[in-house]
Amino acid sequence: MTEWKKICLVTDIPVLGARRVARSRGLDVAVFRNDQDQVFALLDRCPHKGGPLSQGIVFGTSVACPLHNWTIDLDGGCAKAPDEGCTQKFSVQITGGAVHLDSIELATLALDVQAPRAGPGASTGATGDESFAVQTPHTA
Repeated sequence: MTEWKKICLVTDIPVLGARRVARSRGLDVAVFRNDQDQVFALLDRCPHKGGPLSQGIVFGTSVACPLHNWTIDLDGGCAKAPDEGCTQKFSVQITGGAVHLDSIELATLALDVQAPRAGPGASTGATGDESFAVQTPHTA
């Protein structure tokens, strides 16, 4: 049985934008609204390098990742060709203008996904890719 958790009103989400929903465990969930007032929810992490999808540009039923412009389908969470990879999708229900997410999904899905690492200790990159090297700052 699905238990729905009220998140916000549809009108609280900017048109062609997103809001982030913090979870007690795991990465945040991004809740998106398009220009047709459709609402979608995905893990706030691009499958490419972990960019925050909530900061991307929404168009139609897609969002463009703000880091490398990958196009992610809001219906299913997968990158559009030629890119490959998916991020976790969350169920959404709209009732009386209020956005609800499945509380069981919020508590259980994608809890093992790690946030991208940045800064001096991130020498292996966001996804452990050894080809990604942190550049040493240049001094004059």
